[in-house]
Amino acid sequence: MKAAVITGYGGNEVVEIRDMPRPEPGKGEVLIRVYGASINPVDWKIRNGMLRVLTGRKFPKILGSECAGEVVEIGDGVRRVKPGDRVIAHPGARRLGAYAEFACTGEGNVFPSPENLSFQESSPLPIAGLTALQALRDLGRIEAGRSVLINGASGGVGVFALQIARIFDAKTTAVCSSSNFDLVRDLGADRVIDYKKQDFILGDDRWDIVFDAVSKSSFAKAKRVLTPRGVYIATLPQPSTLINQYLTRFMTRKKARTIMVRPKLVDMNWMKFHIEAGRIRIVIDRNYPLEEIREAFAYSESGRAKGKIVLKTGEEETPREEYGKNGPPASGRVTD
Repeated sequence: MKAAVITGYGGNEVVEIRDMPRPEPGKGEVLIRVYGASINPVDWKIRNGMLRVLTGRKFPKILGSECAGEVVEIGDGVRRVKPGDRVIAHPGARRLGAYAEFACTGEGNVFPSPENLSFQESSPLPIAGLTALQALRDLGRIEAGRSVLINGASGGVGVFALQIARIFDAKTTAVCSSSNFDLVRDLGADRVIDYKKQDFILGDDRWDIVFDAVSKSSFAKAKRVLTPRGVYIATLPQPSTLINQYLTRFMTRKKARTIMVRPKLVDMNWMKFHIEAGRIRIVIDRNYPLEEIREAFAYSESGRAKGKIVLKTGEEETPREEYGKNGPPASGRVTD
């Protein structure tokens, strides 16, 4: 099978497409024919060696931590899925293996795909989708009427966060560039701030939740714009945020938190329900073939993506328009 592989840590020059042995599912595991896989910052940080504590020094490594496709084989003890099921998979940063024609992972990391999405569109849900949900709901305690600022609102996590905040009937402020104002307003932003012209931490407004979806700010900076019991949530475990996360647990009413996403069936079903109901749509900026993985990484690292970047590893046998059961697809595309 074709796979995106590294034989050592480094820049894009270490990434290559190789023929690799097809994995075999062991006890409790599921083998998936991959048709779509999502690009996340964590993937090129793994390539760079920034997470070698998790990923180790055993090479070659097949990259990729989330994908979508069709179950082709199951190991002993698998009960929840069967061959032919359309699924989303999250092998995770330790196991990897999603950027390939076939991927294998435990049954607990496999979830049903929304029926009105293609495989490429459903592949970002375990990381970007659930990061937004768990950050706002579990760490931010979002509810109707609460004020939420989303920094990086037009990015891969931000586009989900805007729509999830709208479902909870929160008041949302989106921070992005002016070229993305129409997109974020369409996704539910009540107010927009152009980060090139205005620094949100210097204004007079206050928010119950500051969700830093791109981790470009900090609790030290953002705490002045939090309400008395407000919370700052980052997506990267930076040392300063982790220190403040510990200190604010005991010393202040304003809190610092870092989201460490944990894909769960109940949360994936929550996302699936709202996607199929048309309340959440997937925003895909660019779709690359597997052979252009280097270009996909480079675009992700540029920080200019609007929504998600995905890889296409094969042609789906069933066209999307034939399997949607709930009206028009819950997806959207943007271009430069």
